Amino acid sequence: METSVSTKFRTVDMAYIAMFAVMIAVCSWISIPATVPFTLQTFGVFLAVGVLGGKRGTLAVLVYLLLGTVGVPVFAGFSGGIGCLLGTTGGYIVGFLFSALVMWLMERLLGKKPWVLALSMVLGLLVCYAFGTVWFMQVYAKTSGAIGMWTALGWCVFPYIIPDAVKIILAMVLSRRLAAAIKLR
Repeated sequence: METSVSTKFRTVDMAYIAMFAVMIAVCSWISIPATVPFTLQTFGVFLAVGVLGGKRGTLAVLVYLLLGTVGVPVFAGFSGGIGCLLGTTGGYIVGFLFSALVMWLMERLLGKKPWVLALSMVLGLLVCYAFGTVWFMQVYAKTSGAIGMWTALGWCVFPYIIPDAVKIILAMVLSRRLAAAIKLR
């Protein structure tokens, strides 16, 4: 039975999307517990979009989120389920999708140059921080009382800036090498 080239590419795309969704899950399991756990999830998101490109990378993030939403333990601490997304840190998890979308948009507007990828990772991270922090403040206020913006940033963003910058640098280096190795770019 003969298959068309487009069918082959769709199958290969689905395989890479699935592989990177699993990689994001593995990155989430590498965790240091805190108010917002220190994980490698953002690295996984950056690497997925950096290697696969905006469309496929965003789909990998979406698959990861859907797996976690239905209860597969792909989130930090081997957790899963809608409760994780509705909790205080759920906004950061949902924010991964917004990060990927920002990266995809920048790729579409400005191309695939290294400086565009780096800038898109930084902007995607800022969007994730913003969405996650607002979410954190809303959920925390409902469960524990109001919290100020600076307190929320102190708990949920400031401690993560340097580790996330390192993740961006590593994702930049690995993205170009992996994309070249699997010839996706």
